[in-house]
Amino acid sequence: MAIENRYDIITRINEHYGRMSKGQKAISAFIYDHYDQAVFMTAAKLGEVVGVSESTVVRYAAYIGYSGYPEFQRDLEDWVQNKINSVQKIGAKYGQSSQSEILTSVLQSDMEKLQDTIQHLDPVAFETAVDIILEAKTVYVMGVRSCEPLADFLHFYLNMIRGGVVLLKTTSVSETFEQMIRIDEKDAMIGISFPRYSMRTLKAMEFANDRNAKVIAITDSVHSPMNLYSSCNLLARSDMVSIVDSLVAPLSVINALVVAMCLKRPEDVKKNLKNLEEAWNNYQVYLNDEINFIDEEPMLNYPLRRKEERE
Repeated sequence: MAIENRYDIITRINEHYGRMSKGQKAISAFIYDHYDQAVFMTAAKLGEVVGVSESTVVRYAAYIGYSGYPEFQRDLEDWVQNKINSVQKIGAKYGQSSQSEILTSVLQSDMEKLQDTIQHLDPVAFETAVDIILEAKTVYVMGVRSCEPLADFLHFYLNMIRGGVVLLKTTSVSETFEQMIRIDEKDAMIGISFPRYSMRTLKAMEFANDRNAKVIAITDSVHSPMNLYSSCNLLARSDMVSIVDSLVAPLSVINALVVAMCLKRPEDVKKNLKNLEEAWNNYQVYLNDEINFIDEEPMLNYPLRRKEERE
């Protein structure tokens, strides 16, 4: 089975995850995080490690569409083998290429992902996300592993635009819940995750959804489990051109969110930046060797705004 198959074992799990029992979700979580170990386990061993019965594991395989555990295990083995072979495929593709050819190929691949994202991202969902973020009492942001820089970037600029932004940053699911224990229907959560999907982020989004908060997912496709608990899905292509995840399209979507919010609340942004500049000056942090944000308005100086002024 090729990894490009849109109905591989992980896709099957994603599609059924929302209706799974607690035990079945525990099995899914183990496979997401430890697929390299699960592939060698019998149904009895997998059940022992996860804390469920062997029969629960067998029923789990049937629930996601397999005739039995052996077929489930073979499909998991094929999927893992394709993941391992991706490194070999990279060597075959780029092994004889010059550095400049590799640069061109990777940049071209990123451009294609951006173009695909432009064509498929729902503009209504984008506008809804902007409104949700601006109107929420508190906004919680979470992204782990390779998505952590995306969450950091979004948190940094959201903090410039509005108050009440919490970056969820922990390696423990229980600590994540502790950080968002006060979340309610007046709040919003933004979960950022791409394959391999983060179970910690998924659990946080599920918790936010259960507390009636508005949930926004920034993920790669309609098959992503992150869509299960979100009221607004922003899809951005993030296929691997190598063993490294391409985050160009997701970062551009996040950048677009920031720009849209700045254009919608320009006076708030200018006020916040002015207060920040005064704090730098008052406490001798700002050394006057940076760009003057207030005069130059770099975050607001976009063609859309200039077009409106000309009209």
